[in-house]
Amino acid sequence: METLKGKQAAFEIGVVIHKRVVDDIGDNYGYDCDEVLVYEFQKVGLIVDRVAGLHDEFLKLAAPVEVLGQAAAELHLKKRTHIGEITHDNPTPPLYLPIFLPSSSFSFVAGVDLQFEWDESEAFIKQADGSLFSWCERFRCYNHMIYGIVNNGESAVVLKFNGRKFNWEPGESLMWKLETEAIVKEVFPLHDETKRKQLLKRWALNLWDLTNQPIDEIYAYYGTKIATYFAFLGMYTKWLLFPAVFGLILQLVDFGSLQLFVLPIFFICITSWAVLFFQFWKRKNSTLLARWQISYSAGSESAYKYMDTEWSSFHSSAASAKKWGENKGKENEKFQREEWFGRMMRFRNDAIIILSIICLQLPFELAYAHLYESIGSDVVKFGLTAGYLFAIQYFTQIGGKVSVKLIKDEKNKCSEYRANSLVYKVFGLYFMQSYIGILYHAVLHRNFMTLRQVIIQRLIISEVLENLMENSLPYVKYSYRKYRAIRHKRKREKGYAGGKHIFNSRVEKEYFKPVYAASIGDELEDGLFDDFLELALQFGMIMMFACAFPPAFAFAALNNITEIRADALKIIVMFRRPVPRVDATIGAWLNIFQFLIVVSICTNCALLVCLYDREGKWNISPGLAAILIMEHVLLLIKFGFSRIVPEEPDWVKANRMKNATHAQNMCSKQLLRNISGRRGMLVKANCN
Repeated sequence: METLKGKQAAFEIGVVIHKRVVDDIGDNYGYDCDEVLVYEFQKVGLIVDRVAGLHDEFLKLAAPVEVLGQAAAELHLKKRTHIGEITHDNPTPPLYLPIFLPSSSFSFVAGVDLQFEWDESEAFIKQADGSLFSWCERFRCYNHMIYGIVNNGESAVVLKFNGRKFNWEPGESLMWKLETEAIVKEVFPLHDETKRKQLLKRWALNLWDLTNQPIDEIYAYYGTKIATYFAFLGMYTKWLLFPAVFGLILQLVDFGSLQLFVLPIFFICITSWAVLFFQFWKRKNSTLLARWQISYSAGSESAYKYMDTEWSSFHSSAASAKKWGENKGKENEKFQREEWFGRMMRFRNDAIIILSIICLQLPFELAYAHLYESIGSDVVKFGLTAGYLFAIQYFTQIGGKVSVKLIKDEKNKCSEYRANSLVYKVFGLYFMQSYIGILYHAVLHRNFMTLRQVIIQRLIISEVLENLMENSLPYVKYSYRKYRAIRHKRKREKGYAGGKHIFNSRVEKEYFKPVYAASIGDELEDGLFDDFLELALQFGMIMMFACAFPPAFAFAALNNITEIRADALKIIVMFRRPVPRVDATIGAWLNIFQFLIVVSICTNCALLVCLYDREGKWNISPGLAAILIMEHVLLLIKFGFSRIVPEEPDWVKANRMKNATHAQNMCSKQLLRNISGRRGMLVKANCN
């Protein structure tokens, strides 16, 4: 992280390379790879610290703010500038960060995003922590510098390493070459110990603030996507307190004959609560984007597709404008073909997954539910459940691999779109595994005692076991990798005694920690898939069967209060520092949560039908007709509230529109000046 002038920047990137032994080719033949790599890193301005590990060598990299600024200018990064509107009464909302001009009472509303130029760095707004670049921007700059080192000479450079030699060809990236030759093992982000300890104290170990979290500090250290997840988790937990209290009242208070009237009222309130929560979450999400100076709308397809399009790509000349106009028709046809081809591929892949679930997984799930209902022995039920859990893990892995192969043909616009497409497909598998057996008990057998037992089992036992596994497995993996490294050292050097005194390199400890990745596969970008999946399955459980077990909301609220600190401790202590992601919303999970709301309306109405229809003949009596009317009313509430509550506050929308207008006006004026200057030069040349 860049620091104040006179202080050294913190090391943020680690490079793992094999240890070099004595070369048998000769000292005068070629150059040592590690020496060349260190020299090239220092040549581009990086600060390098070499650390010897047990059987690997580590290069810790840091960059002064000047070096990061030059890399940002080469990448044409867009950043928020001080170009905006000055007002007297400071109309900016509380969550927007105003900038106060010196010796004045005026407030400044920033708005225009322009390409970064290091010579004009004072014109760009700094982050909330005082740094010029966010963690996502710094990581992009590091990648640009590390992988941008190429051989600019006219001839190949001979490199040697551990008795091998190879050529570094002209124009070839040095890092890619060393990774191909298996000399560089990995490049990964490093924890900043000062910031990490602050987060550990203020966040993970702060047990008194149940739902409050330092979201801005999380964003500054981990990036947008992880900060958005914890903001969602905190808001979701806080909103759960209302249905938790309501559900406990229904469980503890005996309403007698009014119980059948109280349950529909409870579910109407719960549905309204869920719809309002997600609408207000969208508002908070847009507020966070404005506060973090992120100007694009993550919910728009065009935002993803053209987010990296720079103004410099639109050449400011009359000839290029004319050429663009001539090719406009062909470009439109190309975009239309790509659009519809991509949609057809996604439709085909989704159909394959759905048919596979119906034809393969659904019979298996129904067979398990039927056997569980018909078996009387609890011991046999336990064995059946154990075998079932083992089998569904195998099925999920197969489904995940098939989904990965399918999305490769979809030609998604970016990595986040590809991850979202995979999330939809994999969640379909988990949805069937988690709910089909419970629906079988509820609708066909109408065994509400078994239904409540299954819900309690999933909410208490399953979530406790999942928390224990996700917090213990990383430590087990870390201990095993450290043990293997020490054992390998002992075998290589006979007589080596071992001990803690040789394992004191912090960068090596970070390297031994597991990567924050999804359990089903690395294609899902990061470990947030598992965390969001746990929340989605929990939300579906408490919503879809709310009328059968209202206290489930209290169990969920208590679990999420613990989950906030457990996830914070996990990501701070047990995993490596994750690679920052640019996705600024919860992505596909928002659509999944809203889908679960619609499904819950249908399932709870079916549960109420079972409660009212005591004889089991499914007669449409006046009470059942009222339930059908309630279902339509709830669906109307679901889609009505989504229109009543706007997804974006007016002040955020106004600032975003002002940003776009200012940028368009500036680019238009620059284009006109360039065209006028070009014509002036032509007239002058003709006169001469």
